[in-house]
Amino acid sequence: MGSTDSKLNFRKAVIQLTTKTQAVEKLVQGAESGCHSEKEKQIVLNCSRLLTRVLPYIFEDPDWRGFFWSTVPGAGRGGQGEEDDEHARPLAESLLLAIADLLFCPDFTVQSHRRSTVDSAEDVHSLDSCEYIWEAGVGFAHSPQPNYIHDMNRHALPLFTSLLNTVCAYDPVGYGIPYNHLLFSDYREPLVEEAAQVLIVTLDHDSASSASPTVDGTTTGTAMDDADPPGPENLFVNYLSRIHREEDFQFILKGIARLLSNPLLQTYLPNSTKKIQFHQELLVLFWKLCDFNKKFLFFVLKSSDVLDILVPILFFLNDARADQSRVGLMHIGVFILLLLSGERNFGVRLNKPYSIRVPMDIPVFTGTHADLLIVVFHKIITSGHQRLQPLFDCLLTIVVNVSPYLKSLSMVTANKLLHLLEAFSTTWFLFSAAQNHHLVFFLLEVFNNIIQYQFDGNSNLVYAIIRKRSIFHQLANLPTDPPTIHKALQRRRRTPEPLSRTGSQEGTSMEGSRPAAPAEPGTLKTSLVATPGIDKLTEKSQVSEDGTLRSLEPEPQQSLEDGSPAKGEPSQAWREQRRPSTSSASGQWSPTPEWVLSWKSKLPLQTIMRLLQVLVPQVEKICIDKGLTDESEILRFLQHGTLVGLLPVPHPILIRKYQANSGTAMWFRTYMWGVIYLRNVDPPVWYDTDVKLFEIQRV
Repeated sequence: MGSTDSKLNFRKAVIQLTTKTQAVEKLVQGAESGCHSEKEKQIVLNCSRLLTRVLPYIFEDPDWRGFFWSTVPGAGRGGQGEEDDEHARPLAESLLLAIADLLFCPDFTVQSHRRSTVDSAEDVHSLDSCEYIWEAGVGFAHSPQPNYIHDMNRHALPLFTSLLNTVCAYDPVGYGIPYNHLLFSDYREPLVEEAAQVLIVTLDHDSASSASPTVDGTTTGTAMDDADPPGPENLFVNYLSRIHREEDFQFILKGIARLLSNPLLQTYLPNSTKKIQFHQELLVLFWKLCDFNKKFLFFVLKSSDVLDILVPILFFLNDARADQSRVGLMHIGVFILLLLSGERNFGVRLNKPYSIRVPMDIPVFTGTHADLLIVVFHKIITSGHQRLQPLFDCLLTIVVNVSPYLKSLSMVTANKLLHLLEAFSTTWFLFSAAQNHHLVFFLLEVFNNIIQYQFDGNSNLVYAIIRKRSIFHQLANLPTDPPTIHKALQRRRRTPEPLSRTGSQEGTSMEGSRPAAPAEPGTLKTSLVATPGIDKLTEKSQVSEDGTLRSLEPEPQQSLEDGSPAKGEPSQAWREQRRPSTSSASGQWSPTPEWVLSWKSKLPLQTIMRLLQVLVPQVEKICIDKGLTDESEILRFLQHGTLVGLLPVPHPILIRKYQANSGTAMWFRTYMWGVIYLRNVDPPVWYDTDVKLFEIQRV
C-alpha cells in the first residue's frame, strides 16, 4: 500500500466496488431479501470482511470521506436514472441501514420465531427487531438458544439493547469445569468483545456540551421511560440515560462486576479458568453508565455491591502501576474512583470488612475496604513509575472525600498515611515544584476530617500521629529563608528517587501475589492527551447538616475559622497571580521566601496541634507511671479517651465532586480508541494507516 501505483490501483478497485453494485450494494440486497440461501449469506459475509479491510484506507483520504457520505451515481432507490439519483441515500447511510437490518435477520444472525422462513421483502421490513434482541436482560426477558453460527455472523452496529445485554449476560467461566476453555472453543467471547467495543464507541458523547441526561422513572413495565424530556442527540446515550428499572440496573451491575472480577479468580489448579482480556472496555462502559445515568450511579452506591467494582479496579491499579504501557488503565481506574468518592454512600460502604483475599503485592492487613484502598494508593505513589505523578492529586482527593466517613483504620493504613505525609513534607519535595505543597494540604485535611468526625474508632491513626508528631512540628516551623531553600534544592538534585520509601514498614506481601512488572520491551502503547488539573476535574461542595450538598463558588482568599483555606489549596487564578514573583530570569520556576510564606500560613494544623497538646502529656505520663513499653496499652487508653469540647469547632465537610469537562471528554475519546486499536492488531485492520488521534509507540 506504500507506493503511488498501488494506491492508484486501490482507488480503481474502490470505484469498481461502489459503482458496479458490489460490496455495499450486495449488503443492501441481502437486507432486502432476508438472506434465504446459504449463497446469499456467504456473499454478505464476504462483503462484510472486505469492507472491514477497505474502509480504514478510504478514511485516510478526505476526498474519500466525502465520497462515502455522498450519493453514488446509479444507486437511486428506484433505479430510474438521474431524477431518482437526487433522492438516493448516501453510501454510508445505505451501509449502516443494511447492517442494522442484517443484524436482526432471522436464521442468519438471530433465530426465527416462525416455522417457515421469511418469504418476501415486505415481511423483512415488518419484523419487530425488539422481538429478536440477542440476549435476555434490559427490556427483554427471553434468552435465545445459543447458536455459534449466529454469533460469528454479527459483525457491526446493532441496537443498543442487544449490545448491552450480550456483554452483561456473558459468563466466561460457565459451569466452572476446569480447563473448559482449552477443551472447547468459545464462539461467544469474540462477539462479546466486539459488542463492548461497538457499544462504547456509540456512547462517545461529550456530556459537558449538553444537559446531563435525567430520568423520571415513573413509567412501569418498560425498560425505557417514555415520559422523559428529549435527551441528547446521540440516541444510544438517550437509550442508556432512560434505563430506570431496578432489575435492569441489577442485571447490568452484576454482569460488569462478574466480568471485571474474572481476572482475579483463584483456583487450586493453575490456569484452569478462562481469563478475559477486555476489562478496559468494561471500565469505559461502567464510566459511561455512571456518567450518563445518575440513577444507575445511585443504585450502584446504595448497597455493598459497589465493592464488587472497587476491588477489581484496585487490583488493576496495583498490577499496572509499574507498566508504562498501561498508564491509560491507571487513569480510568482513578477517574472512576474519583467519580464514586463524590457521593457520601461510597465512603460509608468502605467500612465493610475486607475478607476476600485477592493476591496483591501489598502488605497483609486486617481491616476494611477503606484500608485496602489507602494501602493500594500508597503503593502506587511510592512504587509506581514517574508518569503517574499527575495522578497523585486525584488519589489524595479520593481519600479526602471518603475520610469523614471512615470509622476505623488499621495500624498498617495509619502508618501508610503518616509515611506519605513524611515524604511529602520534606523540604526538597515541597520546594521542587509549584504544586507539591497541595499534597500536604490534602493529607492534613484527611487527618482533620477523621479527628473531628470519626475520632472514637480511630485510635490507630491517633497513635500514629502522636508517634510521628515531629512531622507536624517541622511543618509548623518550615524554614523560609533563601539559604535553606537553596540547600533543599541542591539535595533534590542528588536524590534519584521521587519519594523516600524508608519508614514505610512494608511488611509481608499477600500470599500468592507477584510483584508488579514493567512492560516488556517493544510493547505497543498509544499516546494520551494531558488530563486537566484537579481544580478543573472537580467542583467543591459543602455537606449541610441535613446531608445535602451545596456547591461552593471558588473564592481564592477565603479562609475557614481554623485558618485552613476554603479550597484546601490555592485556586488556579491565585496560582497564576503568584507565578511572576516566583520565576527566575530564565523563565524557569523557582521557590522564593514569599511563595513559601503565602501557603505556609494557611496550613490547617490547628486541630492536630490541639490534639497533640492534650494527648501527648497524658500518654507520656501513663508510660512513665506504669512503665509501659507495649503499644497495646496505649491504644486501649486512646480508645477510651475523648476530645469533646477540647478541639476547635468542627469545620464543614468539603467534597470535591467530579465535573464533566471538555478536557476529560477528549482524554476518554483518545483512550477508548487507543484501547480498540491495540485490541484489534490481529487481523491488522489498521495496518499502514495514518492514525491522527494518537501516536503508536513502543515501550
